[in-house]
Amino acid sequence: MAEESLEDGILQENSGFFYRLLRPANSPGDWLFLLHGSGVDETTLLPLGRQIAPHAALVAVRGRIPQEHGFRWFTRITPTRFEQASIRAEADAFAGFVDGIAKRRRFDLSRATFVGYSNGANVISSVMLLHPGLIERAALLRPMPVLDEVPPADLSKARVLIIAGAADLTYAPFAPVLAGLLSSHGAEVETHTIASGHEIGDPDAEVVRQWLADPAVAVAASDR
Repeated sequence: MAEESLEDGILQENSGFFYRLLRPANSPGDWLFLLHGSGVDETTLLPLGRQIAPHAALVAVRGRIPQEHGFRWFTRITPTRFEQASIRAEADAFAGFVDGIAKRRRFDLSRATFVGYSNGANVISSVMLLHPGLIERAALLRPMPVLDEVPPADLSKARVLIIAGAADLTYAPFAPVLAGLLSSHGAEVETHTIASGHEIGDPDAEVVRQWLADPAVAVAASDR
């Protein structure tokens, strides 16, 4: 692993969100935002993030809603129904965090990829629809659509990867619905179904890594 900066492992706070920043000394300027699933914290996706992009700066962010011994990104009513006011409030807050940290750290958001798992993936897609243009490259692992009402949004500059688990009986059926929703707003969406349940691991990292290496994705990022 490349040598990390002195910020490695330091919990920081910005715009009400706690996060950890790991920046290799030889980072080429690419950034990977990591948004965890329900009931854990910002550290859980760090190994996956380093698998995906060994030389990128990692920003692992913690959701603000307490759940059991960890955190989530917005309030849940049932496993597939969510509090709409909470989604919008947290999406707005996260959009402010992203804008703020980009300005504070002086990096180009066009070189950022947002990787979210489950609840973290769902807040990413919500931010894309509620704040179009802010997130233009996203890898969503085991996601589902969560907004009851979707405003008009131009996602024509966005590229999205969706990875579902074949044995994820609760959430996999929602993946095509989300893909259709994002596509209908102009996003370029690529979907994969892998031999997995709701859990994630090495196969997800490999799919995301190959997607990021796709010339179409790389060129789109460099052109903005």
